[in-house]
Amino acid sequence: MTAEIDVYGVFVPSLLALMFLTFVITAGMRAVLARVGFYRLVWHRSLFNLALYLLVLGGVVALARWLQS
Repeated sequence: MTAEIDVYGVFVPSLLALMFLTFVITAGMRAVLARVGFYRLVWHRSLFNLALYLLVLGGVVALARWLQS
């Protein structure tokens, strides 16, 4: 995995770019889960959202690493 991504001359850490991508993915997932009514089954919504974000981030990082090699 490369350490930095060049965006118009500004070097951005690759993890920051992956975190932004993960935020977009989880925002969509949260909207779908809220619309379906899944959050009625969740004890603490904020902790669930954090755990969901971390799981998706781990998957995105693993996928990026797998695609790179």
